[in-house]
Amino acid sequence: MTTAERKQHIKVDDSQMEISSSSPAITENFEGKLAEAQNQLEKLQEQRRELEQQKVALQELNERKQEFLNGQLDLTEKFSSAITTIERDLFESKQEMEDLDQTRAAFVKHLQKIEALNPESWSKDSLSDELQRALMILDKADDEYDQAVSYFLGTRKASIFGGSTSSRSLASNSNDFHASLRNGFAFNLPLIILGTIALIIYLFK
Repeated sequence: MTTAERKQHIKVDDSQMEISSSSPAITENFEGKLAEAQNQLEKLQEQRRELEQQKVALQELNERKQEFLNGQLDLTEKFSSAITTIERDLFESKQEMEDLDQTRAAFVKHLQKIEALNPESWSKDSLSDELQRALMILDKADDEYDQAVSYFLGTRKASIFGGSTSSRSLASNSNDFHASLRNGFAFNLPLIILGTIALIIYLFK
């Protein structure tokens, strides 16, 4: 081998030594970048899992919110309807109680007037007038009793009267007869009969 060839060989060996000496540094740098990339990938995957968990949690939260809104709406409608019904019932009950109280007061007055009537204490001279006045009292009381029964008919308080009507209403058989009772002979006939009976009792007592 010539001197020139030997020098060239030495130079080639030196270049190979330089490349060989730099290979570990390149490998270490590559591995570092690979590890960093792997670390970033794991972080991205972790972030993805967290985002998916947040998405599921948000979906569950929205479902619970919708459940609350549905329950709120349902209960709002139920309570509003119940409150309205209760208030209306309380108002009607209050009105019924007021009407009953007025009816009771009227009945008490009529009862006192009726119980105060005593044909035995009437004199012969005033018998006709007293009898006419007494019959008017009975007729007025009878009318107001019928009006009260008709007013409360169909209400929750109708049972107080037991579905009964006055004796005059029970004695009538038709609307025509009711009309005739208030007009003409049919109206005066009870007065005549009762007056005659009262006069007979008074004369023969």
